[in-house]
Order: sequence, then C-alpha cells, then structure tokens
Amino acid sequence: MKNQVCSKCGEGTYSLGSGIKFDEWDELPAGFSNVATFMDTVVSPSDSRPDGCNNSSWIPRGNYIESNRDDCTVSLIYAVHLKKSGYVFFEYQYVDNNIFFEFFIQNDQCQEMDTTADKWVKLTDNGEWGSHSVMLKSGTNILYWRTTGILMGSKVVKPVLVKNITIEGVAYTSECFPCKPGTFSNKPGSFNCQICPRNTYSEKGAKECIKCAEDSHFSEEGSSECMKRPACNTKDYFQIHTPCDEEGKTQIMYKWIEPKICREDLTDAIRLPPSGEKKNCPPCNPGFYNNGSSSCHPCPPGMFSDGTKECRPCPAGTEPALGFEYKWWNVLPGNMKTSCFNVGNSKCEGMNGWEVAGDHIQSGAGGSDNDYLILNMHIPGFKPPTSMTGAMGTELGRITFVFETFCSADCVLYFMVDINRKSTNVVESWGGTKEKQAYTHIIFKNATFTFTWAFQRTNQGQDNRRFINDMVKIYSITATNAVDGVASSCRACALGSEQSGSSCVPCPPGHYIEKETNQCKECPTDTYLSIHQVYGKEACIPCGPGSRNTQDHSSCYSDCFFYHEKENQSLHYDFSNLSSVGSLMNGPSFTSKGTKYFHFFNISLCGHEGKKLALCTNNITDFTVKEMVAGSDDYTNLVGTFVCQSTIIPSESKGFRAALSSQSIILADTFLGVTVETTLQNINIKEGMFPVSPSQLPDVHFFYKSSTTTPSCVNGRSTAVKMRCNPTKPNAGVISVPSKCPAGTCDGCTFYFLWESTEACPLCTEHDFHEIEGACKRGFQETLYVWNEPKWCIKGISLPEKKLSTCETVDFWLKVGAGVGAFIAVLLVALTCYFWKKNQKLEYKYSKLVMTTNSKECELPAADSCAIMEGEDNEEEVVYSNKKSLLGKLKSLATKEKEDHFESVQLKSSRSPNI
Repeated sequence: MKNQVCSKCGEGTYSLGSGIKFDEWDELPAGFSNVATFMDTVVSPSDSRPDGCNNSSWIPRGNYIESNRDDCTVSLIYAVHLKKSGYVFFEYQYVDNNIFFEFFIQNDQCQEMDTTADKWVKLTDNGEWGSHSVMLKSGTNILYWRTTGILMGSKVVKPVLVKNITIEGVAYTSECFPCKPGTFSNKPGSFNCQICPRNTYSEKGAKECIKCAEDSHFSEEGSSECMKRPACNTKDYFQIHTPCDEEGKTQIMYKWIEPKICREDLTDAIRLPPSGEKKNCPPCNPGFYNNGSSSCHPCPPGMFSDGTKECRPCPAGTEPALGFEYKWWNVLPGNMKTSCFNVGNSKCEGMNGWEVAGDHIQSGAGGSDNDYLILNMHIPGFKPPTSMTGAMGTELGRITFVFETFCSADCVLYFMVDINRKSTNVVESWGGTKEKQAYTHIIFKNATFTFTWAFQRTNQGQDNRRFINDMVKIYSITATNAVDGVASSCRACALGSEQSGSSCVPCPPGHYIEKETNQCKECPTDTYLSIHQVYGKEACIPCGPGSRNTQDHSSCYSDCFFYHEKENQSLHYDFSNLSSVGSLMNGPSFTSKGTKYFHFFNISLCGHEGKKLALCTNNITDFTVKEMVAGSDDYTNLVGTFVCQSTIIPSESKGFRAALSSQSIILADTFLGVTVETTLQNINIKEGMFPVSPSQLPDVHFFYKSSTTTPSCVNGRSTAVKMRCNPTKPNAGVISVPSKCPAGTCDGCTFYFLWESTEACPLCTEHDFHEIEGACKRGFQETLYVWNEPKWCIKGISLPEKKLSTCETVDFWLKVGAGVGAFIAVLLVALTCYFWKKNQKLEYKYSKLVMTTNSKECELPAADSCAIMEGEDNEEEVVYSNKKSLLGKLKSLATKEKEDHFESVQLKSSRSPNI
C-alpha cells in the first residue's frame, strides 16, 4: 500500500484485483441481507394472516444460495460502492415459471437504474447453469435478487439457485483473500482457488490438499475434513441385468455404489451378494425380433412382430401401426438414454440415472439423495397412419406410461416435455408414494419431442445416504404414431379403386373403411369418426343429444339451436347470440401467504362449426421466456378449447406491470350433448346446486369433457353449463358458479356453471301472447295483441298487428229498451197507487154499510135528499163516461165489467149523521 504498486498474491490466497467474488454459501456472507415483503394491497393486520412471510428467505446451501419456495416476495440485497464503472456477474438455475425471478439495481435514492430495464431473468433448462451480467455505474449500487412465488396450490416448485456472484469496479483491494476450506491455490497471483479432489481435504488458506487415510477415511470433493468410512449395508449396493447372451440368458449382477465409501472389513458390515445368477431373457418388445441373436432388432418397414415371432409383412389391405411399446427392459432402447446430475456437486456425473430390471426400469442409485435421475426418450415426429389421416382431428398421437413410486421422504417424479429442443416444461409431477397407475399425454402437433422422466429422492442436500431405497419403477412406455416407430400389428387400410395391389390410400376426412370392399365411405349424418380405428361402420360413433357432426366428422358440436317438446308445446331455443366466448372472473381468493388471485373462465358454448374459441393464455412468458424463434407456434402457453380456466394475479397484488395469467388448464375439449335432463354420460347436475328457476321453463344443459387426465382426475375433467331463461339479464347475461363450490368445482374434476340471459329463453310462439278486444265504436271494433307478463321468450314470431273489424252498434236499441223499461215502471207504479186507493174506498163503503144495517135492522133507510142543503159542499163529483179510455178499460177489467156499460153517478149521502 505504501508504494501504491500492485503485487501478486501469495500461494493459498487469491484476489480479483478491483473485484469481489462470493462463492461460499455456508452462511449468508457479510453485507448481504434478506427482506421478505408482502406486496398485496389488501389492508389487514399482518398478524391476522394465517401464515406470514417473516420466515421466508434465501437459504445458503454451501456452493450456492437457494430462493424461497412459497408465494412470498423475498429479496436478497447487497449494497456496493464502485470507484469506477463495472459490472455484476452471477450464475443461476431458474427452471420453474411458478416463481418470478428479477434482478435489478437501485441507486442510493432508491431509484431503479436505467441498465435494469429488462430485469426479468430468463429461464434455464433443467440442470443447466445460466449466467447473467449487468453493467454498473460508479457510485452506490444496491443489487436486488428478488423472487416471487405465484403458486396457487400445493404443487412442488423448484427454487431459484444463485452462485458465484462477482462484482467488478470496487476500489483496488489492499489485501489478498485466503482460499476457503476445501480449496487451494498453489501459484502466486491467482484470481481464484481450485477445489480439492475426492478423498483429500484442505483448511483455510491452503497451498495444497492433504490426502485422507483411504483405508479408514474418505471425503467428497471440496471437503475441509475427512470422515470415517461406515460399515457396508444393503443401501450401498444395487443390482443390474446384463444383456442377453447367445443362450437367451441374462445375469443378475450386484455392484457397489460408486464411489464406494463403506468398509467390508468391519464386524457388522455385509458382503456383496454373489453375482452371476442366470435367468431367461425377457422377450423382445413388440415390433422387435432377435432373429436368433442375443439382441433385439427392429422389424423392417412394412413388417410387424409381437416380439416373440419373426417379423412378417403386413397382409394385403393393411398397413403397419407404427409406434413404440416398451414393456421388457433387458437393455435400454436405442432412442432412450439416462443420466444423473446434481445442482450442487458433480458426484453422479457419468452415472446411469436409471437401470433396466427385466419387466421394468427403475431409478438408479445416483451419487447422493438429492440427485436428479434422468431418463430421456427422443421421438423425431408424430404422424398418423395413412388410413387414419382423416380421423385423428387435432390429435396426432399419445404417449402412455405405467409407473409406481416407493418413497419414505419428499421424493418427486417429474414428467417433462421438450418441443423442438427449445425448452423443457414440466407437464405433471407426483410426490410421495404412488400406487401403480397409468398416465397419458396427448400430442397435438408434429414436432420433434423429447420426453423426460426425472426422479429426485429429496430436495435437501444430505451428507449420508438415507433414502437409497426410495425409487420409481416404470413398467411400460407406449408411444403411438411415432415417425420412426416399429409395428407390433397391422391395421386395415383403404385400397385405391384402381389398384389391385396392397397399396394403401388415405381416406378423405370423415370416411371409414368398408369391411366388404375396403373402400372409403363417408360416415352417416350426426356421427363422428373414432380416432382409434376406422375399420367398419362401427367406427362412426353417434353424436350426443342435440348435437351434429362437423364437416369432416372429426367431432360433434352444437349449432346453437335446440328443440324440446313440453306438455304438447314445442320449445325452440336459439343460443346464437351467446356463441361468442362468455367469461367469468371468480373471486377473489387468497393463498396461505395472503396472495390475492382470481379464477378466470372462458366458455365457447356453441356454433362456429365446432371451432373451439375459448382461449386461456399464460403471460408468464412475457416476463420469463427464454430466447425463442420469432413466430413460434408452440402451444405450451396457449390453450384453445370449449371451456378453460386461468389463474389471474392482479397487477397490484405483486407489483407487476400487468396482471399475471398463469396455470391455464383445459376443462372441456369435447362436446357431449345438450339436453334438458340433468345427467349425461356420468355427469350429473345435482338438485340444489343452483337456485330454483322462477319460471316453469326447463333449463337447458350443455355437457362437455376433457380428454386430458390428471392424477386426481383419472377420467379427465368435465363441465356442465346450465342455460336459464332470465328476462332481467339482457344480451350476454351473467355467468355464475355454485355457491357451495365458489371455485366452480367441488372435487377439482367436474365444473358447473349457470348462465342466465334473455338469450337463453325459447323462441316466442302463439302461446306467449293474448288478445284484448276494444269497444265497438261507430260500427268498428279494435283487437290488440300483448305479450304475457312476465315475458319468457325472445325473437320467434312477432306480435300480430292490431285488428279492426266491423260490428253492429247497440246504442239505438239500448235507448229504446231503456225508454220502454222506464215507461213500464212508471205505469206499474201508477196502477199500484190506483188500486190501492180504490181498495181503500171500497173498504170504507163496506164498513159504512155494515154499520147502517146494524143500527136499523128492520127499518128501511130513508131516501137521501137529492138536493144540496144549505151549507153543504158539492163534495161528490158526477163523472160521465161516454167513451172508454185506456184507463177506463183497465178499470173495467179490474171491476170485471167486461160487456155492459152504465152511466153512473156518485152521490154523497145527505143524511144527517144523527139519523
């Protein structure tokens, strides 16, 4: 320092000059810090969350540091002050897009630097270390390695691994750094230290490595001490099968796991079992034959074999069914290879990851319990047979394997697919012990595929072998329609009409092979062609209720029209206006760490000639995708189907620049039928799942299924959409899920939706309106037609125009009738009064006559004077009646004087009242 001259570092030390390097991760180096943040905007006390992020952090693992595995946001932070412009460089493994990995730089004002515009780190392939470097400006630089889990379930995620962080541009170092234990530097002026080989060790600042006493001690590479060799036990050896010899025999051989670290000379140690036991070789796999030799060879093109007989040519009118069916495992097939790797060490490099074992292939021993044991199968392409060209639809082939796992720890089996050597994606994974089962993966495009099976006993590094007996066994692997495949059988094919030989010709789409003539014949209407065989009319499978076939008979679909007969009434439905994709955003839901997410559903109900218009995309690749060829049409992040689901994390939830769509899955890719019944092909909409409809109209049910199976849905997923007429929901209406199953499903396999809309109402008929007749005015009458309320129909027939008809007016006769009625009423009242008065007078005269008679019984009454006395009034009127009036006639009728008429004079008696 005194002379300000750069000098070489001595042996056992190293220096980067103006840089620093972090390659020891036994503990978090000085200057590094972990910050776990909860970036959701939901305001709630942190202690109210079921599981906070306080325990989430980056974890040192010796040679590297490992990120968190949960859905918290955790930052690994390091602040450095640069004297001049420099750079930061690090190596990493990032294989799981269920975690976001960002690297960015801030200045001392907490502002992101311009150099970190692209802060999203690219994905790497399994087992490969990628590198990332960013230029740094002079001054204070705060480095952030930030990971954010987006896991919505219990699926195992693979963390991000980082090692060898190098920062260039700091002040020239004034001292040399000693080599860490397990490394050495034997030359002056070294800028790094070398790792000590196996069975050697070194202490800090070592110039060379010291050998262990090999008889009693051992060490792994990069060790700081030697360890005692333990006694050998059953976990230290494994068995293999040798290739078949000329006698058709295979030998069982036992080998120590390399490198051998156990001792056989200890008292409780076991010995290696004797090798050399001979057993009959298993037969060749279908499509292969040994031809009297010790090895199996594929049958030539155009020939087939079941593995036990010689290869024979396919008969006339047939063609070989190409593919691979591996069910006997004496040697590893030619298109398969095995390997082993470990992210933290190179113990198992060069080892076989899997070993053949007769009727199965199983995971090998590996070098440590956290090794990845890899089995690859390469297929250059998929192509259906000539006769099946028009029947496969979108499916080109499928790969099926039967397996089981035996685990005592957290083992995981991964099944991965690589398309065109671009990126390896995990399709499915199984953790823990699994019973013997089959899994099928369907191929939708013709491309070069590499299928990978990776088995890891535990993801935690172990110094000793504790889980060597944990293994996975694969009993069979079958790939159909492989381009370079072999044939175990032949299938009938169509013959050209002008050819008499055995040359096969492809049938047009939607045609089956007629058994009698081996000619192509189109399937009947409303049937679709089976993808498994096209021979005979039975290959045409009837479509479900309410559905019709596509033009090429590849599948069935609904044309949006449905007919139902109900109580002698025909109901016609037209769902055409609902044929565009319907969407439902369901939620929000929260993970155990509090991350907010939504389930987003897209439904392509009907129409469009059976095209599946529901698209669910994963935009994770917008942030993390590897460098890909422009215009790539890989379907790994795009799902087109009838019903699909994506998991949406809103942008504010994790601080992303856009909402995140991930974990897109197919819920329905096959249409089963449409009916008013609640059950179709084992899919049942239980009563009470949705509220009861207020109308008497039946709900219409669309049923779908998905051909993709999962460990939890062995029969695949299925979907039922209940269409309900609701006049209050116009246009596209509203889609909802059962209240008891807020995620749309109760078991994860069958999904239910209720779609309410006016467009789900039947077409209007004459039963949906009634007529109202108006009054007859001026000889004309109006008849109006109005809809029944509430209106439970749409479109269909229109309301008839109002009708104007002639009618006879009733006003005149009504008046006449009213006048006659009034006259008769007045007449009756008058007659009643008259007869009442007449009766009163007769009673009076009669009573007076009786009184006079009783007073003078024997004396004749004196004649009354005819003259009017003085003082008397002429009270009696003399009435002359010479002519009968109407009133008189009525009087005569009343007094029964019908024939004789007299002139009468009424006289008032002048007798004194005293007489």
